[in-house]
Amino acid sequence: MKLFNWITSSLRAKLLSMFIMLTAVPLLAVGLISYQKSYSAVSNHSKASTQLAAEQLARNIDILFEDTERLLELGNNPQVLQFLYSQSETYEEAKAILQTFQLYRETNKFGNVLNISMVNFYGKGISERKGVFQLDRNPLRNPHFQYLTQYPDVILRLPYSSTSDIDRLDGFAYPQKNALSIMAAVKQRITHEVIGFIVIDLDDSMIDDYLSSAVIGRTGYFYIMDAYGATVFQPPSDRADAEMMARIAAEPRTADSDSFVLKGSSRQQFVVYGASKQTGWTIVGAAPLKEIVAEAYGIRQLIFLSVLLSAVFALTLYFFLTKRITRPVQILMNKMRKAASGYLDAKVRPHGDDEIADLGNSFNIMLEKIKSLIDRSRREQERVQMAELRTLQAQINPHFLYNTLDSILWMAEAENKENVIKLVKALSRFFRLSLNKGRDWISIKTELEHAENYLVIQQMRYRDILQYEIDVDPALQVYPIMKMSLQPLVENAIYHGIKNKRGQGMIRIGGYAEGDYMVLTVEDNGIGIAPEKLESLREELEKPADAHVMADDEREGGFGLLNVQHRIRLYFGAPYGIELDSQYGVGSRVTIRIPKK
Repeated sequence: MKLFNWITSSLRAKLLSMFIMLTAVPLLAVGLISYQKSYSAVSNHSKASTQLAAEQLARNIDILFEDTERLLELGNNPQVLQFLYSQSETYEEAKAILQTFQLYRETNKFGNVLNISMVNFYGKGISERKGVFQLDRNPLRNPHFQYLTQYPDVILRLPYSSTSDIDRLDGFAYPQKNALSIMAAVKQRITHEVIGFIVIDLDDSMIDDYLSSAVIGRTGYFYIMDAYGATVFQPPSDRADAEMMARIAAEPRTADSDSFVLKGSSRQQFVVYGASKQTGWTIVGAAPLKEIVAEAYGIRQLIFLSVLLSAVFALTLYFFLTKRITRPVQILMNKMRKAASGYLDAKVRPHGDDEIADLGNSFNIMLEKIKSLIDRSRREQERVQMAELRTLQAQINPHFLYNTLDSILWMAEAENKENVIKLVKALSRFFRLSLNKGRDWISIKTELEHAENYLVIQQMRYRDILQYEIDVDPALQVYPIMKMSLQPLVENAIYHGIKNKRGQGMIRIGGYAEGDYMVLTVEDNGIGIAPEKLESLREELEKPADAHVMADDEREGGFGLLNVQHRIRLYFGAPYGIELDSQYGVGSRVTIRIPKK
């Protein structure tokens, strides 16, 4: 345990243990490493060559069938459809169809197609080799035609082993050749009713050529299975292993292409397969594993030499690295400990241009950023506290309270009870919503109620010059907003807009959604703002909130635009806040833009 603690607690000890591992243990580890590397090389080789060969075989077969199946387009030829639909034919019709067959051959170079034949339900047919013929049996006795009648959109691809004499519609055989057949139903164009069948006989020697030319190992072979595991195309007779092929067919396949090792009593077999999407067949390759892993012996020798050289190299580097690496790291570690204890001036002096020097520079930069962030956090906290203090001061404005109580007094002396009650209720609700149990966030509905109570109070004082309207989308009123966001704007509109003009004053509070934003407006028809003053106010709104700005705002005599702007910017950031528009002699409009949250 002490040895383990010593090793894990010191970089020098770790380097020493690494040196021991690289020099004293390689002979013990070489066997395992060589085996793992050899097996890895085998796996890579098999997937890079045999897997590619299987997939290439599948692609070649798909291309062969795709090209050949273009002949099925003959089933859409009007002359062919007329021939299959009727029970009689003319010499000219048959001649035209045979000429169409020949045209398709010359155009597409179907050299492996042995014959094209068609037949309808009446047994009347036509083929390249025989011309027009008449079957002496019902075509539907052919099970393949029965299947196509039930599933007319299916294309059957039948290897030679799955065909019989009744599939040769014109009675011709193919001496010394094995033919696979492609069958499809021919449908009437409008009703899509099956009216006959088309059969294309294809020489399968090309597929045999594909299989024989593909290489896997020295004695390996490729062959083809259908979806049920039956062998469709056999490997060369001198290489075929029926027992092994049966075992491969029994193995489950979880993907279109893969490889695995099949263990036998005497030898291991490497198996790779790929799927033909066109036919549904599986191309299987098999070879003795020892043929695939032959190159692993060279890899083992290379690994042995590499381990030996690495031990010598590690011995040389050990003394050099312990001095070049551990000393700068130790210095950096000591500086980090000082920084962790709170001493942020514990900078390092990096030497060189390596990673450790870069780490030292990064550490110095980090210390500077930490100091900057601490200072910035302190300033931000001061701004937040100043904004909260200004909000608290605005909630209990002694001038506003004095003026309101004075209004209540002269109304009471005038025995105007209804207005006294209305004013007292508005004042009570105003201060209750201002306090809001100490919470800084309220709903827009509550903030509107707070602003309206303020307007009611001011309307009682300035009834001859003040009217107001509130039109805010009800869907927005459930969203939260910072307390005291609207009332200060209403106060500014009264004292700096409406009081300075003659005639009736109107304040309109509006609100609507704009994408992910909420837009609230306070608009008045007061005296407006002179262009020079308007430009100055806009510049002040874009400045960051600091102590002297807040103080200047206070000297202006009201809670004001700047305080609301600064609080919004502190919470939401620069894209949000207040926009100010005004036309001197016409009125002003203040717009608050905040996110929906």
